[in-house]
Parts: sequence; C-alpha cells; structure tokens
Amino acid sequence: REGHTYIHNIATTLVYTYYPRRRPNRRAARKRHQPKMTAGGRASLVLSSLALASVLAQSASGSRAPAFVAVRPVRHPPPSSATATLDSETYEIDGAALPPIRPGTFAASVRDAIVERYGAGPARRVLASWNAADVGHERRAYVGDLPTIRPRVDRPAPGESNCVQHCTSYVPGLSIREWWWDEDGVAIDGAPPRPSWAVDLEKSFPTIREEFLAATSDPSLASKGSNVWAGALTDDASGYGMGWTTLVLMDRGQWDRTNLNLFPETTAAIRKSGIPCTEAFFASMSPGSNIKLHSDFTNFVLTSHLPLVVPGAPGQCRLSVGDECRPWKEGSVTLFDTSIMHDAINESDETRYILMFRLWHPDLTKEERGALQLIYDCLEHPGLLSADPGEKFMAEQQVAMMKEIPDIVPVSGKGKKKKYVKGKRKNGAASASTGKGFGAK
Repeated sequence: REGHTYIHNIATTLVYTYYPRRRPNRRAARKRHQPKMTAGGRASLVLSSLALASVLAQSASGSRAPAFVAVRPVRHPPPSSATATLDSETYEIDGAALPPIRPGTFAASVRDAIVERYGAGPARRVLASWNAADVGHERRAYVGDLPTIRPRVDRPAPGESNCVQHCTSYVPGLSIREWWWDEDGVAIDGAPPRPSWAVDLEKSFPTIREEFLAATSDPSLASKGSNVWAGALTDDASGYGMGWTTLVLMDRGQWDRTNLNLFPETTAAIRKSGIPCTEAFFASMSPGSNIKLHSDFTNFVLTSHLPLVVPGAPGQCRLSVGDECRPWKEGSVTLFDTSIMHDAINESDETRYILMFRLWHPDLTKEERGALQLIYDCLEHPGLLSADPGEKFMAEQQVAMMKEIPDIVPVSGKGKKKKYVKGKRKNGAASASTGKGFGAK
C-alpha cells in the first residue's frame, strides 16, 4: 500500500524515542528490564500514536500520507430519521415552551450525542437544559418562599430579598437551598444527611493546610505551576473583583497535571474523600476586599468550601448566600447553592485562603451527570462530535488522558513523602473558575 514505508518509519521512531534502548540477552531478564515510562512519556506516546492513526486512516482512503498531520475542521455526521425526530422535539422550562435547537448546528450535534449515549428519556432534563442554554433562556426567580428554604422571621420582602435564583445554565426540578446544613453540620429542612466526603475532608484539613502553606511560601511557585493565582477573566465574573484569585487543580472534570505535582497530599485527600466534584481549586481573597452580590448562573452544581486560613477576628471574613450570612471557620466544610445571589467580604488585614469545590447537585441521576459531563467534554474537545473516526478517536483519548490522575510513586529514602510523577503542563490551563456552567470559563 502507498505510504507503507512512511508509516513504518514513524512507528520505528516512536518505539526508539519513548522506550529505553535496552535489549536483554536472556529471556528470563526481559520482565525485570521491562521499560518504565513517565507520565510525560506516556502522554507523548499516546499523542504521537494518535497522529499515526490519522495517517493510517488517510492512507486507507487512498490519499498520500502528509508530512505533518494538521487538525481539520470537525465534520458532523449527516442527519438521520432519528435526528429529524429530535429536531422536532420540544422542551419546557418553568412552563414555557422552548424554541427547538436549529438542525445542523453544534448544539444539535451535542444533543444527538447525549441521546445516543444516555437515551432521550433518562437525559430529558439535561436535554431541556441544553436547549434552554442554546436559545439564550435566562431564569431569574425569587425562591425564598420555597419549602426547601429555611424559614426566617427577618427575611426581607420578595422585592428586597437576595434569595433569588439567577441561572443561564439550568436543569429543571432540582431542589433549592441556600445552605445544605447548619453551622453544626446538621442537615437543613429535609436535605440529605451530611455526606462522608465532607467528614473525610475535615479529617484531612491539617495535612492539606500544611502542604498548602509550604507550597505557597515558595517564591518560585508561579514558575513551577500553571496559572498560579489567576484572576477572573470573563465579564460575567467581574463581581469577584481584583482581590479574588485561584490556583486550579481540576476544571470541568479535567485535572491540571502540572498543579497536581505541587499538591500531591491534597490531591490524594480529594480522591480518597470521593467528593463528586467537577472543579477543585484554591481561592484567595486579599485583605480589605469584597465580592459583590452575584450569581454563578448554574444550578446543577453546588459549591463547597474548606477554609484553610481565615484571618482576623471572628466574623471579619464572611459569606452571605441569599439572606443568610455566615463566617468562614478554618477546617469546617460548608455546602451551598451559588445559583442564588451571594456575596463575601474580608475585613481583616491578611489574605483569606480556602480550598473550593464545584460538585454535582445530589438530585441528579447518574445518567444526568454523565450527560452534563459529556457537554463539558464536547465544549472542550469538539472533535468528539466528528464524523471522522480518526479525529473522534483522538479527541476521546485526549479527554481520557486529561481526566486521569498520575499514579503516586513512592520516593525512596527515609522521611521522604510520596509525590506524583512529573507530567507535561496542560496546554490552555484553566484560569480562575467561576462556575459558569455551559458558558465560557
């Protein structure tokens, strides 16, 4: 076949580039000398192999293998009778019918991928949410009178209350609460019991705090990490102000492999806890700063804080969600709904630090979580929707690689801690996360 020599040369180069050139003479020694690869080496081999797969696909179609494999525009599958049925499907949000998604668009391709993988029935609420986001539907409603909201005798009138849900990424039917448990950790008004992941994170607080303080005291942290203490960059995040910055560990289900290396104990604690998070990051708030009243525009993820450093007198660093204000307490995990209007303030003379999570709303089913994660993945890697098998395969491998956490490898020597194998820096690493749902990060 034409191009055979070219492909053979690529394969030979891959083997001799990424594997040590050991050639044991005895068969019994082969297992002992099995080459070991670092995370960076594995990643390079995977990506190079994907490029080779693309070359093979082109060769099989009769075209000459190019000198360099370029990324091509995504080609979406042709419409089918099933797609035509979906094009005519209508959804409702708050009793109002939504205009259907336009056929042949990116949004339609994402919808079709959700139905193919999870089914139209199990994913119906997510399909309605995606439809609403595509047509620009925005939900803004007073929720202070809902039975799931804790009654308050001092709650302002509806026109003056901050207990307002404001969403552009909205899954209908999810329960709404300002806070999911009280300051003593007791579930509020029918909310599920305090989950085990919260207890486990609180047990890991001393280790997480110690590692964080040690890492952030290093003057060279910015050069070692990826987007260290980045500010909120989008117009919708302007309410966070200049005093709020983040150091991202996970964004939309994908780990920042560079920053994980800086916080191996924290990463291990997150994994061990089992928290169903889609984002994990450290957040700082400079002294004398405040975060204006705002919403994070997404109701299908909740927000959790593990305060690491809370300076000043009690109450100088505090957070208000809806009409209820609480101070941060070091080592005490909180859970609240940031689709409800909220604000924060640091009146002390020092910087406040927390470990912050976005996590799936507990009312979501397994299929709904999967469908929402698929939307995230398609937004990050449009090649998942490609009609080209090679391009789709490449995107799938990239997604899988970014979700994988490098293995923990013990370092020999007394008194040394475990660390993660050093991997390559993630291209386009996340800036400060603001829980933007389907919108821009």
